[in-house]
Amino acid sequence: MRTALPALLAGAALLLTACGTETAETPGTVAAGPASAPASASAPPGDPADLERDGVRITALTPPSQDGSWTPVTAAYEVTNERSEPVTYTITFTFADDGGRALASVEETVRDVGPGRTVRRTVSGDGMARNASRVLLGEVLRVPADQAPAASGACPPSGIRVTADEGNAAMGLRVVGLTLENCGTRVQHVDGYPGIALLDADWQPVTGVDVLRGSGGIATVTGFDDPPRPLTLAPGERATAGLMWRNTTGMGTAVTVPYVRVTALPGADPVTVAPHLDLGTTGKLGVSAWAIPPAS
Repeated sequence: MRTALPALLAGAALLLTACGTETAETPGTVAAGPASAPASASAPPGDPADLERDGVRITALTPPSQDGSWTPVTAAYEVTNERSEPVTYTITFTFADDGGRALASVEETVRDVGPGRTVRRTVSGDGMARNASRVLLGEVLRVPADQAPAASGACPPSGIRVTADEGNAAMGLRVVGLTLENCGTRVQHVDGYPGIALLDADWQPVTGVDVLRGSGGIATVTGFDDPPRPLTLAPGERATAGLMWRNTTGMGTAVTVPYVRVTALPGADPVTVAPHLDLGTTGKLGVSAWAIPPAS
């Protein structure tokens, strides 16, 4: 199978910080949301498993107005950090009708929740959720606050922003693209491969997987095995790399890796992204070198 790497890596980049509310908690307090749940709020309907997960709990639901002036359904929720270090959460909420049919999804990011702290927020549906009567918890991603990808539009002090895209799949072959953007004011020199550490749901190292430079025989993908070369990135310029694997499942236990810690450059602060690598039983992950992406 021969596939062009740029085509597999194409698609909108997913800034894993997403588009939700971002608020840093004040130490020693329990943070309140942008607005308290109104008096018309009631206990949210649904299976408890759809309402509480990984420290996130939907606590109340306010249905759309029935007086002709449309207001969206709103859910109150809280995030409790039971870990011993600050955590940044990215949460997907699904707005559904009475039959459980999904109408819209909203992604919220709650940053820097301190150890043992609870942060309370509200989330509202958009026009697609006009007829929603239920709000369910979808995916809950948790990363160490000091390793969370930068907020949309923000540039880290390092001047380097690292993001992962949504990935592409073709007949069992998976490719996720990494982007290194020089969002600072000085030139950045890039050479080699991104440093990759595979982590489980508790941020512990995943063993039994070989992280290979290049394709490692996983598949023949144009450009994936190109050797690294020194790159000079002016402010605003980008480099890309790829993660490639197959999700074949044979004898043994299938491995899924929810988190990947990326060190873009030697000595750089790591960034933890959540590409969900469904490695099956192959035990191999290929990593391509940083390269300048082709002009679009």
